[in-house]
Amino acid sequence: MKLTHSPQSMAPADLDELRRHGFDDRAIHDATQVIAYFNYINRVADALGVEPETFVRKWEESPDP
Repeated sequence: MKLTHSPQSMAPADLDELRRHGFDDRAIHDATQVIAYFNYINRVADALGVEPETFVRKWEESPDP
């Protein structure tokens, strides 16, 4: 969540915490790339008014369990 909501506040301690949970540097790098890509593409889609695919809309409209 921190990487998405306040990436400027990421600190070495955040990476150390991930390492304590078993993530190596490659896994941290890969996860960061995927998170950054989704943040980027969602902003582009929002800015251009792209409508979600039908299956996504159904998921968004379904009631919480």
